[in-house]
Amino acid sequence: MLRKATPERVKLFSDGVFAVLITVLVLELRPPETPTYTALLASWPHWLSYAVSYLFIAIVWINHHYLLRYASEATPRLLWTNFAHLFAMSLLPLSTEWMATSALKPQPVSLYAAVFFLVNATYVALVRELIDGNPETPPEVRQAMRRRSWITLALFGIAAVIALWSPLAGLGICIACLAVYLRPHPLRNAD
Repeated sequence: MLRKATPERVKLFSDGVFAVLITVLVLELRPPETPTYTALLASWPHWLSYAVSYLFIAIVWINHHYLLRYASEATPRLLWTNFAHLFAMSLLPLSTEWMATSALKPQPVSLYAAVFFLVNATYVALVRELIDGNPETPPEVRQAMRRRSWITLALFGIAAVIALWSPLAGLGICIACLAVYLRPHPLRNAD
């Protein structure tokens, strides 16, 4: 018997996907062949890539939970938008590994930023579905979430282009954008 999708089931399913993504990310970590700190330090692109991706997954998960609290029902549109968001997230381990093994070369970092762009684009769709469509959302929250989403979407796109010439600058833009989402509620004095 097929059970009806509810916002809580959407959240639980999504939690499972996020857990798998973190597991896949962790499985890609390898210790250096030589048991020295020098060898460990030489693999800094792997550790940096892992740390940024782990933080990204954590931030997306927290913001995802925040958004889903606005869901009153699991509509087909919400389900498909959520699946698109999870699909975009599923590209993160591949782009992380490519960026790490390339030692932060331009094209892998550009792809990494493009994945951030895609994840944020699907987040914009979730905001539209859950925040814009909810009459109980205070207008200032709706406006702040829209503004934050669109500005960071543009910055992730810029990062993907800049990374082709300056990979560290592109990665730096991505990291800076993550700071904007550390608190899921876009207003300072709110919950």
